[in-house]
Amino acid sequence: MPEPGKRPVSAFTKKPRSVEVTAGSAAVFEAETERSGLKVRWQRDGSDIAANDKYGLAAEGKRHTLTVRDVGPDDQGSYAVIAGSSKVKFDLKVTEPAPPEKAESAVAPTSMEAPETPKEVPAAATELEGNVSSPEGSVSVTQDGSVAGDQEAPDDPIGLFLMRPQDGEVTVGGSIVFSAQVTGASLLKPPVVKWLKGKWVDLSSKVGQHLQLHDSYDRASKVYLFELHITDAQATSAGGYRCEVSTKDKFDSCNFNLTVHEAIGSGDLDLRSAFRRTSLAGTGRRTSDSHEDAGTLDFSSLLKKSSFRRDSKLEAPAEEDVWEILRQAPPSEYERIAFQHGVTDLRGMLKRLKGMKHDEKKSTAFQKKLEPAYQVNKGHKIRLTVELADPDTEVKWLKNGQEIQMSGRYIFESIGAKRTLTISQCSLADDAAYQCVVGGEKCSTELFVKEPPVLITRSLEDQLVMVGQRVEFECEVSEEGAQVKWLKDGVELTREETFKYRFKKDGRKHHLIINEATLEDAGHYAVRTSGGQALAELIVQEKKLEVYQSIADLAVGAKDQAVFKCEVSDENVRGVWLKNGKELVPDNRIKVSHIGRVHKLTIDDVTPADEADYSFVPEGFACNLSAKLHFMEVKIDFVPRQEPPKIHLDCPGSTPDTIVVVAGNKLRLDVPISGDPAPTVIWQKTITQGKKASAGPPPGAPEDAGADEEWVFDKKLLCETEGRVRVETTKDRSIFTVEGAEKEDEGVYTVTVKNPVGEDQVNLTVKVIDVPDAPAAPKISNVGEDSCIVQWEPPAYDGGQPVLGYILERKKKKSYRWMRLNFDLLRELSHEARRMIEGVAYEMRVYAVNAVGMSRPSPASQPFMPIGPPGEPTHLTVEDVSDTTVSLKWRPPERVGAGGLDGYSVEYCQEGCSEWVTALQGLTERTSLLVKDLPTGARLLFRVRAHNVAGPGGPIITKEPVTVQEILQRPRLQLPRHLRQTIQKKVGEPVNLLIPFQGKPRPQVTWTKEGQPLAGEEVSIRNSPTDTILFIRAAHRTHSGTYQVTVRIENMEDKATLVLQIVDKPSPPLDIRVVETWGFNVALEWKPPQDDGNTEIWGYTVQKADKKTMEWFTVLEHYRQTHCVVSELIIGNGYYFRVFSHNMVGSSDRAAATKEPIFIPRPGITYEPPKYKALDFSEAPSFTQPLANRSIIAGYNAILCCAVRGSPKPKISWFKNGLDLGEDARFRMFCKQGVLTLEIRKPCPYDGGVYVCRATNLQGEAQCECRLEVRVPQ
Repeated sequence: MPEPGKRPVSAFTKKPRSVEVTAGSAAVFEAETERSGLKVRWQRDGSDIAANDKYGLAAEGKRHTLTVRDVGPDDQGSYAVIAGSSKVKFDLKVTEPAPPEKAESAVAPTSMEAPETPKEVPAAATELEGNVSSPEGSVSVTQDGSVAGDQEAPDDPIGLFLMRPQDGEVTVGGSIVFSAQVTGASLLKPPVVKWLKGKWVDLSSKVGQHLQLHDSYDRASKVYLFELHITDAQATSAGGYRCEVSTKDKFDSCNFNLTVHEAIGSGDLDLRSAFRRTSLAGTGRRTSDSHEDAGTLDFSSLLKKSSFRRDSKLEAPAEEDVWEILRQAPPSEYERIAFQHGVTDLRGMLKRLKGMKHDEKKSTAFQKKLEPAYQVNKGHKIRLTVELADPDTEVKWLKNGQEIQMSGRYIFESIGAKRTLTISQCSLADDAAYQCVVGGEKCSTELFVKEPPVLITRSLEDQLVMVGQRVEFECEVSEEGAQVKWLKDGVELTREETFKYRFKKDGRKHHLIINEATLEDAGHYAVRTSGGQALAELIVQEKKLEVYQSIADLAVGAKDQAVFKCEVSDENVRGVWLKNGKELVPDNRIKVSHIGRVHKLTIDDVTPADEADYSFVPEGFACNLSAKLHFMEVKIDFVPRQEPPKIHLDCPGSTPDTIVVVAGNKLRLDVPISGDPAPTVIWQKTITQGKKASAGPPPGAPEDAGADEEWVFDKKLLCETEGRVRVETTKDRSIFTVEGAEKEDEGVYTVTVKNPVGEDQVNLTVKVIDVPDAPAAPKISNVGEDSCIVQWEPPAYDGGQPVLGYILERKKKKSYRWMRLNFDLLRELSHEARRMIEGVAYEMRVYAVNAVGMSRPSPASQPFMPIGPPGEPTHLTVEDVSDTTVSLKWRPPERVGAGGLDGYSVEYCQEGCSEWVTALQGLTERTSLLVKDLPTGARLLFRVRAHNVAGPGGPIITKEPVTVQEILQRPRLQLPRHLRQTIQKKVGEPVNLLIPFQGKPRPQVTWTKEGQPLAGEEVSIRNSPTDTILFIRAAHRTHSGTYQVTVRIENMEDKATLVLQIVDKPSPPLDIRVVETWGFNVALEWKPPQDDGNTEIWGYTVQKADKKTMEWFTVLEHYRQTHCVVSELIIGNGYYFRVFSHNMVGSSDRAAATKEPIFIPRPGITYEPPKYKALDFSEAPSFTQPLANRSIIAGYNAILCCAVRGSPKPKISWFKNGLDLGEDARFRMFCKQGVLTLEIRKPCPYDGGVYVCRATNLQGEAQCECRLEVRVPQ
């Protein structure tokens, strides 16, 4: 495919493919172009195809179709489609339809064999499990159950298994569990375990309903438990299994067998039916004239059973092996044994006993069959290949008994005697049994398709719900229809728990649904696939009701409307309204409403009887919201006709009454007035200007309020009759209304009424309360493994009401869902958040809550990641101690965590002291350390701690104090075994002899050769605290000898002797000579070489060479004697001889050779060559091919050719119109093997005429001519 962002090279997005159709049918080819409107041409054998009765052409957008109707043999061939500069070729193959008689015969066997297929497949599968082939070798189960083939386990004398899987037996339909325990005390990471069947069939790809793999880890005992569960066992489950466990540097395996027994009923056992094997010829049972079964009797199936179910009243006799009894008994006892053991068909049993000794008949149709099993990854390609005995034989490929037709995914190939079936883009549907049929023979195999690991592309998200709410976890995987496992706190959720959990698949999305959550459902939920797992937390809180807005006391007058309103957190909560503790029944005047989270009680035309305590009680919650309704009476006294104005309120006076309203709600001040004539009503709002030294007290303030501060006030006149703030005045009342109260509407309002008789004035204080402002972003501190401390500041504005508490929320950084951490309000300004997942980034935010409601959320905190310190290191040991140093070694901690590992710190302290001293500045990444500069003789304790970004982990301390003092150890050389014998090296090779030794303090090492100290630059000695090395870069013969190494500590020493032998090639033999020559033989003799190369002479090589060719041939090789006889020489030829000497290094560089050739004479015979008469081969010239007349075009080179023969070679001359052309540069003449050529360069009309070629020698002459015409192009 083209790379993203680049234009495809081909104009086609879908190309037509070659097809094979039957004569008389139609063939359809389809192609899709990259864009619509592109001109497409169809061709056949290079010629364009036009639409007619034979060919149909169609184009629809990007799709183009070619239809070939009534296909015949003439339509077979190569076709092509062209779009732009792209051309795609494809073929049409036409086959003849099968005759009706053959078609019927071909269908009949299929229909007859179809019912038998289910019976044959388990047998084939059982055989496949017992004999599985792989590229590395083969394993087969023999007749007695032994396994043939090499299965060598790695050489590990320690092993990893605490408990190995044991052999098991199960009845068909039963279940069995194989368990393996692996020690984890010395493992840094969990081991990798594979369960296999046979040689290499991986059972992880077969996990499903009947086969499951489980694993667990016991932290107390540090033991891993791995289990293989087989449910509803079938006959195909029997066979050999293997469990392999591997770690970073260890490997162990264990083989075990599973035996599956057939279930036997409680009725009488039919011995003959147990022996009988089902016939494979058809579905029915073949019967003879006596109506008895004629099938082959299978006695082995009964003999393999371990026990039978018999009547409980009878005692079961001991089981006997009839096969073994028959093998050991003489033929005269066969009938008695058959009668004693109830064998009815003795002849058939003896026939099978005899057949067991014969080998399997060799196939006549196949030279190489299919392997018993193949395995391929999903989406990959697989090739199944057989090799036939007859290359011209036709084959058929079957899949699960059905013939495979050639298509885009199935390709048949035939190369010589090999037949190949190629399956491309393998899917799970291709996991089946395949057969290759040749005539009456077939070979079978089974293909296992292994799925790739399924990855989780979108992880789970944490959720916080209330009891009874619906929970749905959702994740997305990399492949549709993949199998996933849901787990809660590490325990798998099974399908049997469908009453509580519901699993749903939607393409690549998987859902876990809990319809009604309970407190027991809280925990960590995980979804696991073959490629990983995702984890999320579910927090279930008890159902609590939160009051966002409570009902408030009301004071209303007669005939007015009273509205009590409250808002709770759950919109589904219902409740009842109470009046003085009794349930209030709605009627035409009293209405109860419930819209979302808001509950309202509305009382129209208020009367004095409505004055009472009203309460709202939510159903199912211990909560009660109460308020009081005050009835304001309007007193009307008889006054004269001119009455001064008066404001009728319950509490009139100079002290203002405070009216509280929630921001956003409607404020309505209904003030009853009186007066005659009708008074004028003036509404004013007092606005504070600032402070002044000489200002008086504010209106309505106490007299001493202005003693310290003086205020200046201004009043704003309110006279609008429309809009958000408006005033409406009638004869007996004045109404001041504010729609959607805001913070700016807060203040002191003055109501003044005037008429000619007088005036009255009342001050009303309005206070607007709101939710608090959002707090600032919280700060995170003290981050631990699964917790942190969250701190925040109070909001800048509390909304006019004290802040009751705070609500804290958190979310994963890559998520969009916030999860509430508390339902009870937090009174403090900090909180410790727990139950977080280590290694996951989180964010926090906070809400402020007052009596009005909850503020907007604060900005999110800086992302943080819970990270815990690592665990304590393990296996702290003291490796070495000297007078001032201690060498320590340890292993990494078992738990590292998401924070990784930054390094280790090492400290020590005196025994009995609590002050620890740092042994190393900073941290070390290594797991060993040499602590230096320690006081000699001190008893010290050492401890090691692992560090990461979260801080130091727990320490590990040495069990016993360590005394800093060198321990005297006797020197001892540990001479390797291969150095205890003579060390042989070739000249020029390096010599590197490493000898370990022990001893404390460090011993003194001395090397000597033949008792003398080593001298010279070619031999170097390298010493370390634990070994010594003798090194020679290029060995010479002079380095041979006896070396001695000595290690000494004070008066104690140890010695070792090494013998070094440097060997080289030998010199050639000496004094080779011919002792005697007779007939066809020559006797040679020589002396051993002067230099044997410092090693034993292994032998000699004798060679001979013919004097004519001087090619050397080996006569004798590895010859131990110093004399030999060379035979089979040719009489009359002369020979040279040479001899090489050999030792362990090789042959000598030169050879000892004879100086003069040795002739093998032929006695009494003289050769006389025959005499021949000289012949005369002279011949006069003659033209075998004369010149031909030609007509050429002017300006183009022309050539005139002819052929001539003659002896001696004739002389050639060319003439034009009688003129010799030999000196004209425009003409070139050639003569090669009797072929004469005259080249005329760029002729013009003048060059036309008669050309003559003449050949002359001593015997005569000959000539030929032609006419040349030069034409001028028009």
